[in-house]
Amino acid sequence: MSTDQVRLVSKQMLRMLKVFNFLVYGAIAVYSTFFALYLKDLGVSNVQIGLLVAGGPLIGLVANPLWAYFADRIRNNKRILIICLFGNFICMQFVFMTQSYIWIYSLMLFFYAFQSPLFTQSNSLILNVIDGTKHKFGEFRAWGSLGWALIAVAAGPVIGWLGIRQLWIVFDVMMLFAIFFTFLMPSGNEREVKEKFSNSGYLQVFKNKKFIVFVALGVLISIPNSINLTFLGIYIKDLGGSSTMVGWSAFATAILEVPVFLLLDRYLKKQSSTMLGWLIIIGLLFSFRWLLMSFAVSAIQIIFIQLLHSVTFGGYYYMGTQLTSHLVPSQYRSSGQAIYGLTWGGISGIVAGVLGGWMFENLGAALLYQLCFGVTLVGVVGFLLLWQSSKTWESGSRIPVAESKASGG
Repeated sequence: MSTDQVRLVSKQMLRMLKVFNFLVYGAIAVYSTFFALYLKDLGVSNVQIGLLVAGGPLIGLVANPLWAYFADRIRNNKRILIICLFGNFICMQFVFMTQSYIWIYSLMLFFYAFQSPLFTQSNSLILNVIDGTKHKFGEFRAWGSLGWALIAVAAGPVIGWLGIRQLWIVFDVMMLFAIFFTFLMPSGNEREVKEKFSNSGYLQVFKNKKFIVFVALGVLISIPNSINLTFLGIYIKDLGGSSTMVGWSAFATAILEVPVFLLLDRYLKKQSSTMLGWLIIIGLLFSFRWLLMSFAVSAIQIIFIQLLHSVTFGGYYYMGTQLTSHLVPSQYRSSGQAIYGLTWGGISGIVAGVLGGWMFENLGAALLYQLCFGVTLVGVVGFLLLWQSSKTWESGSRIPVAESKASGG
């Protein structure tokens, strides 16, 4: 791309984008890392926690694509993020006010309706803001990993001091900061695109066989990851760990994502066959990670195993986001990212919550992670077959914008 073709974006806009990612990922890290422990302290069983967690992906199956549709139609990711963050904050206030499982479950369904699109909408906002510039996705998404890692590890001793019942204080502070900085963000859709949004073009996103097969295979990789994310804190506690150690496990989970994102920005070839080849390698590393988790006998071992998260989830997340952007036209980018996001928070999350909770309770952690090992290997085989057929992808790989205007993007 020549200098004349590079779109200029203000430094202030880019700085706010980084701060926002740091804060919103930090806020969700507090919830994801410690909420299961909060529920355990209320006397909620592992099966009930699994059922509650499964409710989120079930709601997300509808909410995530719906929010993405509106974001693409009104061309304003920022407005959607503001609505969702406010919804998150308000719903959790009511959750923290009750100890009734029925009320918590009911309120969390509303929470998930607002929580499910946060990551995909923030990704779409990044991609839209930097589209046509010299900037790359990883340098902004890395700030999200920093926020997740640093806030989670800082929150551990704070929650240990305040008590897990005071989790609402830490969550509220982080969420309010995230909401404030969202108002300083760009809308994410300032740049004009050649083709406008249309319902017929939107439906093509769901008809692209290559993209849908990729998403379906991703479910097999993400089910074990969702199980691990949900029950990791409880597993650490069962092995004698503390809230501080749970925080350090989240730190280990995210901190090394930063160099992974930056290295991928610099060296990864943005070609479908190349990215699919790397997804096979990452899937094998995921399998190795779950096998190690099945043999863990102490909390400290789990923390060290969690270091593999940077190359497994970090690498898969980055390449999946880029591959989605490669396959889906820019005017439907939010919808494409929402469908990809369902890989990690949709059907896989439902299976992880319902079956994961039951297996953790009745089969034990060791056998659970061995089953995760097997499921991931099935996904690896699927990606291998997809990679073999990907040589013809590079030409005309995007989804047609509409049947009457099938020029791609």
